[in-house]
Amino acid sequence: MRTNQLIIALFQRFCWLDEGLQSRLHDRGWPDISRPQSMVMTNIVSGIVRPSDIARNLGVSRQAIHSTINQMVRLGMVELTPDPGDRRHMIVSLTPTGARMRQDAQHAMDALSDQLAERLGHDRFDALLAALEADWGDNIERKS
Repeated sequence: MRTNQLIIALFQRFCWLDEGLQSRLHDRGWPDISRPQSMVMTNIVSGIVRPSDIARNLGVSRQAIHSTINQMVRLGMVELTPDPGDRRHMIVSLTPTGARMRQDAQHAMDALSDQLAERLGHDRFDALLAALEADWGDNIERKS
């Protein structure tokens, strides 16, 4: 059934990208990071900086995100500071070490994108990006 193929194919390709990213970062001397840590980093770079917003964006509990962020703090990648706009909340930001890692990650993603465009052909690569970036509409809600 094609619907099963979609979720499996998307997840496999996501893993291909993430494993390529992790491998390239490892080759540059960075410590191995978990997939949740990688996803937190992606959210921070995208401007999502409140742990509760990151948790909601990733569909995981706030406790899970706080655990992941605390691991990243111990690795020196991120820091937590009070949100200047609302002292009841914290924001997570990259440390100088995290910013250097992010820069290396961006170079790795550029190389992976170039590699993928060469393998698929630039027209198919552009079509893939267009399909993934298109507005898919609201997610279907569960019926009670």
